[in-house]
Amino acid sequence: MTMPARRIDVCNGDADGLCAVVQWRQAEPAPALLVTGLKRDIELLRRVQARPGDRILVCDLSMQRNLAELLRLLREGAIVRYFDHHAVDAVPRHPRLRAHLDFSPSMCSSLLVDRFLRGRRRLWALVGAYGDNLAGVADALALREGLDAQRCAALRRLGEVVNYNAYGDDERDVLMAPAELYERLVRYQDPFQLLGHEPIIGRIDELRQADLEQALRLGPWREHPGARIWRLPDSAWSRRVGGSLANLLAGQRPALAHAVLRDTAAGTLAASVRAPLRAPHGAHELCRRFGGAGRAGAGGIDVLPPGELEAFVQAFESGDWMPGPSRS
Repeated sequence: MTMPARRIDVCNGDADGLCAVVQWRQAEPAPALLVTGLKRDIELLRRVQARPGDRILVCDLSMQRNLAELLRLLREGAIVRYFDHHAVDAVPRHPRLRAHLDFSPSMCSSLLVDRFLRGRRRLWALVGAYGDNLAGVADALALREGLDAQRCAALRRLGEVVNYNAYGDDERDVLMAPAELYERLVRYQDPFQLLGHEPIIGRIDELRQADLEQALRLGPWREHPGARIWRLPDSAWSRRVGGSLANLLAGQRPALAHAVLRDTAAGTLAASVRAPLRAPHGAHELCRRFGGAGRAGAGGIDVLPPGELEAFVQAFESGDWMPGPSRS
């Protein structure tokens, strides 16, 4: 007996990934299994077992990190639509792969879905872009939509809150698992209605603000004319706040590169890296040298051995990973 084809949505659990799928499922309503996780749960395609004809939507997951599993799903007969903005060495050619990729530093997966849908769920695209630290891009798009400063600020807050909620070593670190938060988001065609009806957003935001205040009190671990580094201890609050802190610092000093290091219980370090907002290039290349990944403007390293810390600091502060203009 032939089993019916299924729809499976796979995405990163941050604002960009969740808002990309929200747009798609609101524009193309259909029952679908959601596969997601915390920010650093990148290799999610390994969790998917496909049958011939299954339709798999992938949003905001590095194709480079999921390439072997993507090829497996295609061999199993799945039809895959892939929206992403993270660097990949080579995109496979396959009749059942629809790849929508753009590696521009001004692009994110939510904006790629928005482009494909021709703006049919534009407000959710803005939430994803704000959450992905593309405030300038989102502001310009919001202006074209006729949104005033107050409404832009509300969407930005929502994006930053959803993004913050994706950080942690496991789901015990966050107030709500990304999959559960997605179910709250997708109910609302209008994100402003969600803000008025879901108290969990305010609760998450209060925790975010408290975590940011605690991190900022520590001050920078190292300062350099072109870069600043924060170093956080290992704790639940620091596991949550790393990405939000990196984005906040980048916005405060857009001419500088920023890195947020965190000591881990395993004795290694984790890193969130932000290229200067004024020249958002090279973060992926830097992180990749040390076993990480990312995109032009932002990247991360899950495991940085203590023996490689000094090499990372020297590479980061030298700025040789950035184009010339960003080092001036």
